[in-house]
Order: sequence, then structure tokens, then C-alpha cells
Amino acid sequence: MTHGAESTPGRRTLLGAAVLGSAALGMAAAPGAHAAERAAGDVRAPGERHGGGHGSGYRSLPVPTVIAHRGASGYRPEHTLGSYQLALDMGAHVVEQDLVPTKDGHLVCRHENDITGTTDVASRPEFASRRTTKSVDGTAITGWFTEDFTLAELKTLRAKERIPASRQENTVYDGRWTIPTFEEVLRWADAEGRRRGRPVWLHVETKHPTYFRGIGLGLEERLAKLLRRHGRHRAHSPVFLQSFEPTSIERLAKLVDSPRVVLLSGANTRPWDFVQSGDPRTVADLVTPQGLKWIASYAQGIGPTLDLIVPRDANGRLGTPTTLVRDAHARGLILHPYTMRNENSFLPADFRRGTDPNAYGDVFGAFKVYFEQGIDGIFTDNPDTGLLARADFVDG
Repeated sequence: MTHGAESTPGRRTLLGAAVLGSAALGMAAAPGAHAAERAAGDVRAPGERHGGGHGSGYRSLPVPTVIAHRGASGYRPEHTLGSYQLALDMGAHVVEQDLVPTKDGHLVCRHENDITGTTDVASRPEFASRRTTKSVDGTAITGWFTEDFTLAELKTLRAKERIPASRQENTVYDGRWTIPTFEEVLRWADAEGRRRGRPVWLHVETKHPTYFRGIGLGLEERLAKLLRRHGRHRAHSPVFLQSFEPTSIERLAKLVDSPRVVLLSGANTRPWDFVQSGDPRTVADLVTPQGLKWIASYAQGIGPTLDLIVPRDANGRLGTPTTLVRDAHARGLILHPYTMRNENSFLPADFRRGTDPNAYGDVFGAFKVYFEQGIDGIFTDNPDTGLLARADFVDG
């Protein structure tokens, strides 16, 4: 089954988005052009819009910034060099990586340490005995985990599509790429930056940092070491560091000066490090003016779920926007909410089209609503769609 003509971007669409994104980045790289564009009211740097910025290089990024969620994961298996490369070629302003460790302490790019659904490990008889059940952030999970494999062993595995029922077209790329290390991604970004004549921006998440610190595989020190090695440890470096655990961002703030973003899940949830330490605060507490003031003391931005900006009602339709954007900007914080996807099943009910959950809906209409709230950037699985939606918004 395929999604039909609308679900598979044609060659013209992809190339058009790549040209659009490259042009936007080129304008950001040229101070004169960027200043002229801002003066015309088209693109404004986050710090100039709301008084923040902390002197960091992210002020030169186009606004709204299009962030490729796990690469171009709508078109290639996530967290592969193929997904990252396609995102960059499409023109994404920033490309995201999620980091988990191997048994021997290397950082690799996977959305979760459970690699059952994103690699071919389940079909590999030599690793059958590694299948186990673990409690990760309070949830029992049965599968195969990166921390039980050396890097050499992980490199024998091949990546595959995580949600094949929804993205059947992506399965044609199953087995094409290995699991990349973060150091490989840094080398790739450095090489692409030299080739393109401008830095390649990354958005890097520490996954389950409290869990990994508890088993002797702390993420932050390893990440900081690699950032320093590749010159991405400074306040103006082309990288964002992000985590759902505020203490991970606080720890990183003591190790490097790179821009930092606190990720925020549902309002009634608690970060796992808060659960472990007995901190009673929920995300709802963190998005109050006082909570945002606390975040601003060690971070430059927040990455809220989109529902914290425009809640959905019981039927999945968008309701009245909150004051989060205004409140965060008042404290000098940028907002990079997550995640826009093209498929009906992921869109607000207002923008679903037809009855097939895997068909594309009115994603441009949804993008417009979120852009109108004044967000500084957005994560999307479909960078080409995000760039076209951004062009509609900026030029409109």
C-alpha cells in the first residue's frame, strides 16, 4: 500500500524545497542580506524579536527555523546518515540527533536505547541471547539495548524503518545504513559545512540521562568531550543541546557554553530526573512565568510539545492558544516545539483529510496556525513541507 501521489514527494518538490532552504541559509550567512530581510519584516532573529539571545550564534538562523526531526525521517529510516543527508539537501536549517551509549562508552544516534524496532537485531541469531527486559524511566521494556552491545557489535546491525505500517515507502531503505556514531555525524557535519561554505547546525538530545548515569554511562561528559574536539562547545557554536531532563541541561551548562534547550512533554508529566530526586514539580509548573525564569537561568530555550502552545480538545481539535510563547519570550527563551508530521494520524483533527490515517492531511494549514503563535522554530519529519510552509508564512 502507498499513500498515493500526495504522500510521496516528487522530484520537483524535493528540489524546490532544497533550493528554497539553501537560499534561506545563504541569506542567514550574509549579514547584509539578513539585515535587509529582517528590516523588511520577513525573517527576524530570535534575540531581536523578544530581547533574548544571550549573544549566541543561533540568532543568525532564519525564523521560524525548520528543524529536521531525526533527519528527514518522513522519507528515510530515522537517525541514519541517509536521513540526515536528505534533510540537509532539502534545505533544513538544523538536523536533529538523539544520543544513547554503547557498552564501551561510545555515543550513537538512536531515538531509544531499545533498538528492537529500528534495527535488524531481532533477526540476528548471534544476538538472540541479548534480548532482555529492563525498566527505563519507570517503564518495563523487552528488547535489545545499545548499552548491552559494543560499538563493533552494533556496527554489524543495519537500520530499518521504525513505523513501517505508516511509512511503507521508507522500508525500501531498510538495511541500507548502519547506526551512526555521534562522532561520525560531527565529521559529516564538518565536511558538509566546508563543502557548502556555511556551518551545518545540529540539535542534539541526551536520552534517558539519569538512567544511563545510574549504570555508569553518563552522557554529558562524553558529549562535551566530542563537542570540544570539534569546536562546538562555545556560545556561538552551530549546535543546540536538548534534554527532557533539566538536570542534564544544568550539567551540560557547567561543561560547555553551547546553546541549550529544555524539552517539555505533557503538562501533567514530570521529568524523570524529578521523579528520581523527589522534585514534585510537573511540566505545568515549569511553563509558568516562575518556572520559565528558572529555566532561563541555565538554558536559552525550551522545546515544548505543540499541545502546550495550542491545546487539543477531547476530539483532537485545536483549542485556544496558551500564553506560553509570550511568557517564554518575555524571559529571553526561544521556542522549538515538536513535532509536525504530514500524516493524518499525527495532525490535529481540524486538518485531517479523508479516513486513511496514513494519508497526508492539510499540513500546511496546521503549520500556519503554529507559526502564527510566534514560535522560533519547529521540529518536523518532513523538512521540505516545513520549508514550503515557512515560505508561505514569511512571504504571506
